[in-house]
Order: sequence, then C-alpha cells, then structure tokens
Amino acid sequence: MVNIKSKKELEIMRQCSKLVAQILRRLASQVKAGVSLLDLDNEAERLSKEEGAIPAFKGYMGYEHSLCTSVNEQVVHGIPSHRKLKEGDIVGLDFGLLYEGFYGDSAVTIPVGHIPETTKRLMKTTLDALYAGIRAARAGNTLKDVCGAIEATVRPHGYGIVKEFVGHGIGRKLHEEPQVPNYASAAPHLKLQPGMTLAIEPMINEGSGGVRVLSDKWTVVTVDGKLSAHYEHSIAVTDGDPEILTNWEDASFEDFLKDHPKKGPYG
Repeated sequence: MVNIKSKKELEIMRQCSKLVAQILRRLASQVKAGVSLLDLDNEAERLSKEEGAIPAFKGYMGYEHSLCTSVNEQVVHGIPSHRKLKEGDIVGLDFGLLYEGFYGDSAVTIPVGHIPETTKRLMKTTLDALYAGIRAARAGNTLKDVCGAIEATVRPHGYGIVKEFVGHGIGRKLHEEPQVPNYASAAPHLKLQPGMTLAIEPMINEGSGGVRVLSDKWTVVTVDGKLSAHYEHSIAVTDGDPEILTNWEDASFEDFLKDHPKKGPYG
C-alpha cells in the first residue's frame, strides 16, 4: 500500500528533508584529498545531533554508521573507514535523517579535486537522469513514466543501469512502497497522486550495470571495476510541479554542478 501524506505530514517531511540537504551540503564542502571517510561519518553524526535529529541509517539492519560513503567503483552502501580520499576520486555520500517521526533521504556524488572529463560526463548524465525522473513525477502520470524517463536519459550514453538496487517510497518508514526502479520494464503502471512521497535515486555505472556485494555484506561494487555515480532526492507529488524536498544544490558544489543546465528547479 502506498501512503498518501497529509499537509501536516508533508510539512514535517519538508523540515526533515531540509536538514538532510543542509547537512549534505556541509559534508560535500569538506570533501578533499586527505579527508578520511570516517571523518565525514563523524561529522554527519555530529551535525545530526546538533539539529536534534536522528541519523536514519545508524542501526538500520545492523548498519553501524550515520553515512554511506561509496568511492569510485563502489555503487552504494559503502562503509566509512580510515581510508583517505585522494585526488581524482569520486565519492557518493548517501545520508538520511529521522525527525519528528518522518524520514528524509538523499545522496550526492562529489569529485575529489580534478577529475577526467569522462568521469564528469558520467556524473552529469546521472544527475540529468535524476531530474528527468523528478520532472515525470506529476499527478496523473504513472511510476512507469518516472522510471522510463530515467532510463531514456541514460541509454543513449551507453552506461549501465543498476537493476538490483532501486529508489523507494519514504515517510514514516525509511523504505516504503512503492519501489522505484531506474528502468521502465520493472515499474508498475501505478498512477501518481498528490501526497505521494518518493526517493528517486539513479545508480549509473560507467561500464555494465552488473554489481556484486562485498564480504562486508553492505558495500555494492561494479562487477567490472568501473566507476559508478549516484544521486538521490526525496520528492513530493503535488497538484502541480513535483516538490524537491531535499534540495541540496547551491554554490558550494563543484563547477560541473553549478553549471548544470536547468529548467527551473526541476532540471
């Protein structure tokens, strides 16, 4: 069953998601060569407590950290460690909060210093796919429209779409119905209604879409060792334009993000 949120519930989700976005911006601004993944995780927890919120991931199914940090060929669910970022890396920061009974969830992929143009293209295509999916998340459209828009953005570039891990509904639970795959054939013809809240999150690989889970039982990596990018927003379906609840884009991001072509706030 898909939960429809009331105006009061949506307002709490806005507050929660705004905090998620603010913390992700601050974490992104600290990404540089020499910073360890545990440094970022500790900062995520500190900032959460400062805002009176609970890190959504810590304790979830036994996960021990507040942040997921996925570097280079790591797709999602990378575990923070003493590993230090180095020039040319990319790192996915996936973060969520529980605030006044509701969840917010979002992810960004950030470059560490200078990265090749090929890597920028992968990241930009993934970001484009996120906004294509968001633009399609309008009342009267179907979930298949959202998933198809993501897929149609990615396929012309020849990148691999991760199929084993998908977006999801969000609200009183971190993961609610419906699942939101990043390709059309797996998506139901579920009609979107105002009050639905979704976490849309394309995970796109430079090579094939194949992935495997490491022995830590969390970290997902590409099977061919090639790079992967991941972006996620929590959004609300409305009577008009979809509302991005976790809007983290601002001038603190790298040039490739600041220069991302926009059509209003929806990509």
